[in-house]
Amino acid sequence: MVFSKVLVGWMAACALSAAQAGTLPNANTGTGAGASGSLAHAERFDYGDSNLPQVAADLNEQILRIPANASGTVTLEATLFKPNGPGPFPLVVFNHGKNTGDLHLQPRSRPLAFAREFVRRGYAVIAPNRQGFAGSDGTYQQEGCNVGKNGLAQAADVDATVRYMSHQSYVDASRIVVAGTSHGGLVSVAYGTEAAPGVRGIINFSGGLRQDLCDGWQKNLVDAFDQYGAHTAVRSLWLYGDNDSVWTPGLVAQMHDAYVSHGTQAQFIDFGRYKDDAHRLIVDRDGVPVWWPAVNAFLAQLNLPTSVRYAVANPHEPKASGYASIDSVNAVPYVDEAGREGYRRFLNQHPSRAFAVSSEGAWSWAEGGDDPMALALDNCAKQGAGSCRLYAVNDRVVWNTTQTADNDDSNARDTGTPALASR
Repeated sequence: MVFSKVLVGWMAACALSAAQAGTLPNANTGTGAGASGSLAHAERFDYGDSNLPQVAADLNEQILRIPANASGTVTLEATLFKPNGPGPFPLVVFNHGKNTGDLHLQPRSRPLAFAREFVRRGYAVIAPNRQGFAGSDGTYQQEGCNVGKNGLAQAADVDATVRYMSHQSYVDASRIVVAGTSHGGLVSVAYGTEAAPGVRGIINFSGGLRQDLCDGWQKNLVDAFDQYGAHTAVRSLWLYGDNDSVWTPGLVAQMHDAYVSHGTQAQFIDFGRYKDDAHRLIVDRDGVPVWWPAVNAFLAQLNLPTSVRYAVANPHEPKASGYASIDSVNAVPYVDEAGREGYRRFLNQHPSRAFAVSSEGAWSWAEGGDDPMALALDNCAKQGAGSCRLYAVNDRVVWNTTQTADNDDSNARDTGTPALASR
């Protein structure tokens, strides 16, 4: 079995948000669903990292162009996160999911919550956008209704990424893990059929490809994993939840059973319910305490680092100001009745969440993702109605009459600030 593109020479869930003007680009409209999931609020880890070397809050983020063909005429847009210093560091390749519509409009893959945990432990993380996605060249390889061929076609870009990164001086090419979520999980498993020698393991977060327009798409999906399992020697970790909006538990069981029927090693973790949709686990900073323990154990089995080696700051959350109680809808300043109704919907969201307002009546809320505070501020600012500041974060009001409590002016954003939610 080989990938459908031959490479010679060079050894790719979302936050919820709502704003005054309705749905905004790259943001889903909040539904007001209550926090009824079993993991509506996950506790943060205590990393005990105060005396460790400090890595910048942006995780030394860089955007790279990775050659996807032998001539280098087709390149992939990729996001790199890494610790300070020359390395060499073990490498994690993160493969993104797939939106609907024009895939070139899909945001650049930027898995901050995921990358932060690995950079803390001394890994470099590369998140390539596959051909046809975001700012990458080329076109998306659909391969009709053949899911198996689709995964292998996409895996060619993972192969190109691994080969390119293996030649970078800051990467230890003998210690590589390939991971992915949703379509990227399927692609990661497909890549395992021809993984490079230094790839020690594969992590599949809710992986698969749903093609509702294809008759028998469920069987096609099961057959793809059966095909991959027959040709894979690399061990893998699979993590799926019970309330996934894309896959039923029964279908997931069939996928895994087909894969391991050939003797392939694939540990399966059912992490139960997560908020309103288990499919969003990996894009949520709240999800880290759910998935990290299983990943930590898997890395240990692969003789890869698991201890915290660098201090990396999480997004700063301002303190309560005492301005009003969190459930006092009428205390929210400047907004009209539509804004108060928006605030009522905000109160019905899961933590982590944030609500932002401007002095001219603009408002926005966001829930989940890596930094809902930044997303709420950014979407509020896009209304073009004055400077926006945070009113509430999680279960506390942080507003006062001068500035957001304990955060100076850093919570006022202009329209040039990008949202930090990703899918």
